[in-house]
Amino acid sequence: MQHPEVIFYILASSSQHERQDFACKLIEKIYRSGQFCYLLTDNDEQANEIDKLLWTFRAGSFVPHQLYQGLPPALQNTILIGGSDIPTAWQKVIVNLSTHFPATSQPTERILEILDNSEASKQAGRQRYRHYQQAGLEITTHKNEAGVWLETKSHS
Repeated sequence: MQHPEVIFYILASSSQHERQDFACKLIEKIYRSGQFCYLLTDNDEQANEIDKLLWTFRAGSFVPHQLYQGLPPALQNTILIGGSDIPTAWQKVIVNLSTHFPATSQPTERILEILDNSEASKQAGRQRYRHYQQAGLEITTHKNEAGVWLETKSHS
């Protein structure tokens, strides 16, 4: 059985807005590569913020997305945003902005974690990192230091 790959992005800034902005750019990249993903959030407030930001983060950018309320979207390749009740067709790529552990079983192929440099974010991130390690997943970490991305890999 194929285990999902976990990728951590650790930003240099501890700004929540920059974390969300980075998430939007990452989602746009995923969408442009012909895939769609699920954006996992902790609550409605966080989901609504990122929903708004996806419309405005870059002029001329268009990423079809909507809040997930239990009903599948009209268009298949729409990015869904919501809580941990992830519909099967959207479990392949999960962008995690929440404090939850997404499912690490099939059909999930990639889990993308975005941490800012605040202590709270890093603390919660370490717990999820250990959780993934114990599940035997391969983890790649991209850490931004002074504008340079450094990559490290960990195998279980």
